[in-house]
Amino acid sequence: MYNSKITGLGYYVPENIVTNNDLKEFMETSDEWIQERTGIKERRWIDPATEDTTAVMGAKASRIAIERAGLTKDEIDFIVFATLSPDMYFPGGGVQVQEMLDMPTIGALDVRNQCSGFIYAMSVADQFIKTGMYKNILVIGSEHHSGGLEKSTRGRGVTVIFGDGAGAAVLSRCEEGGKGILSSHLHSEGKHAKQLVLEGPATQRWVPEILEKNDPDDVSYYPYMNGPFVFKHAITRFSEAIVEGLEANKLEKEDIDILIPHQANLRIAQFIQKKFRLSDDQVYNNIMKYGNTTAASVIIALTEAWEKGKIKDNDLVVLAAFGSGFTWGSVIIRW
Repeated sequence: MYNSKITGLGYYVPENIVTNNDLKEFMETSDEWIQERTGIKERRWIDPATEDTTAVMGAKASRIAIERAGLTKDEIDFIVFATLSPDMYFPGGGVQVQEMLDMPTIGALDVRNQCSGFIYAMSVADQFIKTGMYKNILVIGSEHHSGGLEKSTRGRGVTVIFGDGAGAAVLSRCEEGGKGILSSHLHSEGKHAKQLVLEGPATQRWVPEILEKNDPDDVSYYPYMNGPFVFKHAITRFSEAIVEGLEANKLEKEDIDILIPHQANLRIAQFIQKKFRLSDDQVYNNIMKYGNTTAASVIIALTEAWEKGKIKDNDLVVLAAFGSGFTWGSVIIRW
């Protein structure tokens, strides 16, 4: 059985920076209020005047990752695209990237696991490579949140958190034992689905019904989050997923060189850091600059950490995420 190793990384974020003070133009809030609760100072939102979309950003990040992997687009065997905000209800973003990059008629799979989407996507790609089915797989996480947020005081509890962006990784076959992805661990708990949810429009409540009612109090087509409830479960599941990954590989928390957590809330990351007694150099956070980019957050942070030289050969890298579903998981990597 083969191992899969990350051979290329790339990310792309829109140029348009939206600061906490900018948000005061259309909602009652403050820089202090947002930073205290989330750690976020600014985020990137797509400028509607640009070409950027979820798929376009994914393609831009992918070009960088493929080039850094030393490959051509024709050497990619498969695409796994993670997002909750596709350009279209269907088809998914994976086939759009295949077309945008003018790739051969390779398969493209979309993953809809929200904040843990990239973790799930990495795990799926890893299995394809381990079995020998594919040699090089493009794994993408991309989100366009800003087009679907309630930009008002009523929606501020969610709107201030989310940003737009994309990241991509190339996973390649590796025959060197003990290197690359050591294991991945995935979980879900659907009974809490409505604690972090966007209910419509969906096939149970399609667009004509929403328009017919024209109810200004209908917020079902905006994201809803029970913040305290999500926070409580996140810190528990984050810890469990990390411990599970370490134990599966007979490792201890002291073996972690760097933890890349999903960028949901700086307070969650800080809680996990303290619990595992990790130093500031052992945890990489960038939520301050980009907000929560959901399926893109882990791969953007991983790419930035690597670009800054914070990840070195043979380092133990732990990726972990928790989010809507609830779904959560971890990926343990020997770099």
